Amino acid sequence: MDQNDDVFWNPFSSVNNTTTTTTTTSTYTDNFISDSDSDDDNNNNSNYIPSTTKRLDYMIQFLDRKLSVADDKPAVYDRPLPEFVANGGGTGIFKPPLRAAVHPNRPPSLEVRPHPLREMETGRALRTIAANETQLWGGGESGVRVWEFKDMFSSSCMFRVDEGEDAAPYSESALGVSETVCMVGDEASGGGGGVVWTGHRDGRIRCWKSKSGSGGIDEDGFKEMFSWQAHRGPVLSIVMTVYGDLWSGSEGGVIKIWPWEAIEKALSLTKEERHISALVVERSYIDLRSQITANGFSNVLSYDIKCLLSDNSRAKVWSAGNLSFALWDARTRELLKVFNVDGQIENRVDMSDFATEDEVKLRFNVTNSKKELGFFQRSRNAIMGAADAVRRVAAKGGFGDENRKTEALAITAEGIIWSGCANGLLIQWDANGNRLQDFQFHSHAIQCLCTFGSRIWVGYVSGMVQVLDLEGNHLGGWVAHSSAVIKMAFGAGYIFTLASHGGIRGWNITSPGPIDSVLRSELIGKEFLYTKIETLKILAGTWNVGQGRASQDSLLSWLGSAASDASIVVVGLQEVEMGAGFLAVSAAKETVGLEGSSVGNWWLEMIDKTLGEGLTFERIGSRQLAGLLIAVWVRQDLKAHVGDVDAAAVPCGFGRAIGNKGAVGVRIRVYDRIMCFVNCHFAAHLEAVNRRNADFDHVYRSMSFGRQSSTLFNNVTAGASSAVQMFRGTNGATSLEIMPELSEADMVIFLGDFNYRLDGITYDEARDFVSQRSFDWLKERDQLRVEMEAGNVFQGMHEAVIKFPPTYKFDKHLPGLAAYDSGEKKRIPAWCDRILYRDSRSTLISECSLECPVVASVTQYEACIDVTDSDHKPVRCKFRVDIARVDESIRRQEYGDIMGSNEKIKRVLGQLCKVPETVVSTNNIIIQNQDTSILRITNKSGEKDALFEIICEGQSTVREDGKASDLHSRGSFGFPRWLEVTPSTGIIKPDHIAEITVHHEDFNTQEEFIDGVPQNWWCEYTRDKEVILIFKIRGSYSTDFRNHRVRVRHCCSGNPTHGGNSASSGPKQSQPNLLHRADYERLSGSHDVFDHLKDLQSP
Repeated sequence: MDQNDDVFWNPFSSVNNTTTTTTTTSTYTDNFISDSDSDDDNNNNSNYIPSTTKRLDYMIQFLDRKLSVADDKPAVYDRPLPEFVANGGGTGIFKPPLRAAVHPNRPPSLEVRPHPLREMETGRALRTIAANETQLWGGGESGVRVWEFKDMFSSSCMFRVDEGEDAAPYSESALGVSETVCMVGDEASGGGGGVVWTGHRDGRIRCWKSKSGSGGIDEDGFKEMFSWQAHRGPVLSIVMTVYGDLWSGSEGGVIKIWPWEAIEKALSLTKEERHISALVVERSYIDLRSQITANGFSNVLSYDIKCLLSDNSRAKVWSAGNLSFALWDARTRELLKVFNVDGQIENRVDMSDFATEDEVKLRFNVTNSKKELGFFQRSRNAIMGAADAVRRVAAKGGFGDENRKTEALAITAEGIIWSGCANGLLIQWDANGNRLQDFQFHSHAIQCLCTFGSRIWVGYVSGMVQVLDLEGNHLGGWVAHSSAVIKMAFGAGYIFTLASHGGIRGWNITSPGPIDSVLRSELIGKEFLYTKIETLKILAGTWNVGQGRASQDSLLSWLGSAASDASIVVVGLQEVEMGAGFLAVSAAKETVGLEGSSVGNWWLEMIDKTLGEGLTFERIGSRQLAGLLIAVWVRQDLKAHVGDVDAAAVPCGFGRAIGNKGAVGVRIRVYDRIMCFVNCHFAAHLEAVNRRNADFDHVYRSMSFGRQSSTLFNNVTAGASSAVQMFRGTNGATSLEIMPELSEADMVIFLGDFNYRLDGITYDEARDFVSQRSFDWLKERDQLRVEMEAGNVFQGMHEAVIKFPPTYKFDKHLPGLAAYDSGEKKRIPAWCDRILYRDSRSTLISECSLECPVVASVTQYEACIDVTDSDHKPVRCKFRVDIARVDESIRRQEYGDIMGSNEKIKRVLGQLCKVPETVVSTNNIIIQNQDTSILRITNKSGEKDALFEIICEGQSTVREDGKASDLHSRGSFGFPRWLEVTPSTGIIKPDHIAEITVHHEDFNTQEEFIDGVPQNWWCEYTRDKEVILIFKIRGSYSTDFRNHRVRVRHCCSGNPTHGGNSASSGPKQSQPNLLHRADYERLSGSHDVFDHLKDLQSP
C-alpha cells in the first residue's frame, strides 16, 4: 500500500498549525492493532500464551483424529452398532444443512460477539449499536458495552468476557441502567475523548465517556458523566445536527432539542458538579410541539418518532413516524414540510380541535352551563363522530398499511435519503423530501439501513443483508444472521450488524469484493488451528405409557443406570392422558397458548427424581400436546453450553387439529450446534401405512419452534425467541426457498410410538419367531423398514439394527415374552416404538469437522422387557456424538493476522482505498455580514470518485493583534449558528469540480430556552471570530482521508449598529488582519474553472 495515500485525521491538532493538508499513515489493520510500549508488549506476550496453548491443543486433537480414523478401532463399550439408513435422504428438505469453516455463500465475517445463548441474555440483551473511529458501542437492557477496535483481536484477560460467551474483549458499564433504545456518538465533545449519547426506555438521556489510553480501557471502565429526564415516555430516537444540537424523539410525536450551548456548559463542569450538569441540560430543552401547533400541522403529533436523521449536507433534520415524515431546518429549527410515505404533502388543518389543557377545561365549563342534549341527539353525535374518525384514519392509510410503515432512515454521501419499509420497499428521496423512486429486492421487512462511501447496506427481519450502489443497483446479498438484523453501524473499515439474538458481526466495507475469496481460502487453510471437537453422550427414551403411571423401580430400570454417563437425556411419552373430554380441553387450551396437565407434571417430577434433578441433571425444556409429552434434561457441567430452548407441537388427529396423534418437539443449541428432539405418535392399525407416512411428512414440514419451552427460564420474553425461518442455497436478491426448521438442524432425533406393524404374518407365527429370537425374518416384514427402504418416510434417517423383541402389545403387569396380547384381538407383536436420527453426515464415512459438525453413532439400542406398567415396552437408545465447534477467540486472531500480513489483500485494499488527489481553491476566507463566498474542490483523479465532508474543527475569538485564540469545537464538529456551508458533504466525479458556498447569516439575537420557554436578548458582535473548516477527502472504500484546512474569519467591522440593515453604515476602522481575503478570477463556466485549477497542487 502506498504509504503517502494513507491519511489519518487528528481532530484535535493545534489550531496554530499552518499546514493545510494532513497526511498520516495507517492501514485497515492499524485501526484495530496499535503500537504498544514495552510494558504493553509484556502484557500482550503473557496474554498470547493461552491462545498459543489452545492452538497446540487443537493441532494435537486434529492429528489424533486423523490417526484414530486410520486405526478405526474404538473401545468396545463405545463401539458403534450397525445401522440401517433410509433412502431418499441427501436431497431437498432431507439434505443435511450446509456447514463450513467459512460460509461459502457469504463474505467472511469478523465475529465480534458470536450468537449468545438466549438464556444467558436475560435482562442483558443488546438492542442497539453505534461506532466511531476507535470504538464500537452496544446498548442493552441493563447497561452499555464498549469494544476497542485496537483490542478486537486480543486474547487479553483484562477485559470482560462472559462465561460461555466467545465474544471479543469488552468493557461494560454498571448494570441496572434502564434499557437502551438508541445511541449516537460524538467525537468532538468530552474534552478530546468523545462521548456517546444514549436514549433509554425510562425517558432519560445519558452521556457516557470512555477513558482509554495506551493500554486500552482502564480498570474503572467507562462512566456515565450525567443524565437527565428528557421525556415522559421512552427515547425512541436521537441524533446530533450539523450545528451540534442534540435532538431526541419520543412517543406521540414529541421532539425536543437540547441546544449545544447548554450541553457545552454541562460538559465543562467538574465531577462534583454533575448534578448541576443534568439540571442545566434538562431545563434547556426546546419543545417542537409548539412549532407544530403554530404552523397548523397535526398529523406529526399522532406518530411516534421512530427515526431522526441529520442531513448535514444541507443543514436539515428528518423525523419519521410510521407513515409520515417531517423536514426541519437544523439552524432555525423551523418546520419546513410534512409529507407521507407516498411523497404527498400533508395539508395544514384547523388547529382549533387541538386544544390546550386550559382550553379543554374552559369548554367543559361552558358545556355544563348549556342545556343538556337529549339521548338521541347524543347518540347521533357519537355515531357521526366515530364515522368521521374512521374516514379520517382511512384517508391517512390507517387500515391495512402496517406493511408500509417506515422502519429505517439513512443518508448517502451525496445527500440522498433512503427509507426502508415493513414490506421490504426501499424509497429514495431528495434533500427536499421529494420521492424519487423505489426499489424492492426482498419481501421481508427492512429493519435498518447504513451507508458508507458509494454503498448502501440494508438489514432485514429475515437476517438477510443486501448491498446496493448509490443508484440502487443490487451488488450482493447474503444471510448474515439466523435472526433479524436490527441495527448496523460503520467503524474502522467494517459494517457491524447486530442481530435480534444479540450476535454482532463485522463485514468488510469492500464486501462483496475481491478480498473475500482470498480471506476465505486463508481461513479455511487454518481451520485446524481454531477447531475444537467436543464429545458427549445422549440418552433418548420413548414409552407409550397407556394412560398409566409407572413405579420408581420401572423408571430406574429404564433410565437410571443408562443415564450415568449421559450428558443429555431426552424422554418422550405417549398416551400420558387420553379420553374425549381431555382431548377437547387440550385442544381448547392450545388455542390460547396453554399446555400441560397434572398427570404430565407427575411424570416430569418422577423422572426428575430418577435422574437426580437439581444435583446431577437439570430439566431445561418440555412440551405437552394432549397425551404426548417430551422433556430434555442436561447434566449440570454442560448447562453453560446449552440454551436457546424452544418447543413445538403438531397435531395430526382429526382435521390436523386434535392431539391424540401428532408430535411434540424441543430444540436446543449445544456448542453452537442445533439439535431437535421430536416425540411422535402416528396413526394406528395395520392397514394405515400411508396415513403414518403422511403424519411424518406433515410433522417434518410444519413443525415450527416459534414457542419457547414452558419449563426453562420462564422470565425470558417471548419476543426473544430464536426460532426463525431459515433460507438455504441462496445468495441472490429476489427469491428464497423456505426450508422446514427440522431440516436446518445439525442433528434430529425422532422417537415415539410410530405404530408401524408387521405385514404378512399371523399372531402365532410372530410369537414363534420371537421366542426363537429370529428377528431378521421379522424385520423383513417390518412396515417401517420397508417404507424407509422405499424412501417414503424418514428419508435419510439412521436406525441401529434391532436386536430386541417387538415392544407391542403386552398384557400389563405380566413379565417376560409370554405376556404378548392374550386378549380377544390378539394383536400381532410389532416394533411400534422406535428411535431414529439424522446428523450432519452426507455419507456414512464423513469425519467430524466444521463442514460436518455433528457426527453421531448408536452405542446402545434396547427395550426394557422387564418393565410391565404398560402394554408397550419402553425403549432407550444411547448416542455418542462428536461436535465440531469454532474457538472464535482464536479465529479472530487468525482473521486479524491474515488481514495484516497477506500481501494480496494488502495490495487489493491499497488500490481500493487510495485517496484521490484533490485541490481546494483556497485556504483563507474573510466574510462580513451576510457575505457569501464560494470555494471549489477539484478531483484531479482521472479514475476514482472523491468523497468530501466538511466539518468545523472549532471556533475561536480573534484578539486585537489579529491572532485567533481559545478554540472551542461544537458537538459532532458542527458549525457555529452564524455560518452556513452548503453542501457540506458530497461526491466529486473524476476530473470534476464541486462548488461550496460559505455564507454568513445574521445571528444577533442570543436565544436561550428555560423549561421550553424562549428567553431572547440582543447581542451585537463586537469582535471578529474565526473557524477552521476541515475538508476531509477520501475514496469510496477508504477509511483514511486527506485533510485540507480552510480558515474562515468573520470580520465584524462591517456590522451595523443594530444589525438590521448592513447598508445603513459603512465599515469601521479595525486592526490589520493577518489573513488575506480569497480572491477569485471571473470565469465564464465550469470548463474554464477546471482549466484554471487542473494544474494547481494542493496547498
